[in-house]
Amino acid sequence: DVEAGITEAQRAVTETLLWQLRVLAGWQPRPGSAAVRLLASHFEIANTRGLLRAMEGAPQPPPYRLGALSTVWPRLSRTGTPAELRAELAASPWGDPGSESPAAVITAMRWSAAARTAANVPSAARWAAGEAALLWAREVFVTGRRPDTRHAVRLLGTAAVRATAFGEFRAGLPAAARWALADAGTPADLWRAEARWWTTLEHDGLRLLHEARFDMTPVVGAVAVLGTDAWRVRAGLECAEQGGRALEAFDELLG
Repeated sequence: DVEAGITEAQRAVTETLLWQLRVLAGWQPRPGSAAVRLLASHFEIANTRGLLRAMEGAPQPPPYRLGALSTVWPRLSRTGTPAELRAELAASPWGDPGSESPAAVITAMRWSAAARTAANVPSAARWAAGEAALLWAREVFVTGRRPDTRHAVRLLGTAAVRATAFGEFRAGLPAAARWALADAGTPADLWRAEARWWTTLEHDGLRLLHEARFDMTPVVGAVAVLGTDAWRVRAGLECAEQGGRALEAFDELLG
C-alpha cells in the first residue's frame, strides 16, 4: 500500500519476515524447526508486550500469527491479568520473569530467549551472547534498571554482571560477548554497537548459509540474513519518515 503510514509499512515488513520464517520452519526436520522457533522468539515477545499494554487499557496491536513458531502464545493470549501471564510464563520454557511489571516481563523474556538460543543453537550462540551484552548494558547503564542475574551470569560471566561502571563491564565480558561492545566506549555509543550487531549477524549468516552441511547451520544462516534484511528495510522506512535526519544511524546499519 503506497499510502500506508510508517507504522503500517514497518508492520508489513515484519509480518513478511514472520511468514518467511514459518515457511522455512515448515520444511525442516524437528531440530531445524526448533532452531527457527528459538531465533524467532521476538515475535512472541512482541505479542506479549501488546497483551500487557492491553491489560493496562492501551490499544492492543493485532498479535502476530505465529503458527508452529509459537512457544506458548495460545496460553498467554488467554490470560487476563499480569499475574496470570506470569504464572503461564513460569510454567513454560520462558521461565518465571520474577515480576509482573511489563518492563520486567519483557526483559526477562529477552534474557530467556538469549540463554536458550545460546544453549540449543550453537551456531547462533555468539549472537545471543552479544545481544545479551547489549541488553545488559542498556538496562543497567542507560535505564538504571538491574535485571535478574540468573541468565546474565551464564551468558556474561560473574565479573561483568557485578560491574558498576561501563568500562569495568566491558572488560569483564567473555570474548563471546565482548565483541558486541567493541564500538561502544560509553553508554552513549550503544546505538552504534547495536547497529554493528546487525551487520555482524548478516556477515555470519551469509557465511553459514553457504556452508555445505547437512545440519541446521545453513538454516540458522538463512534466518539471520532474512532478519537483517527486514531490519534494514524498517530502518530505511524510519529514515525516510524523518526526512533523512537519521542518515548517520542508517549508514551504521548498512555497515
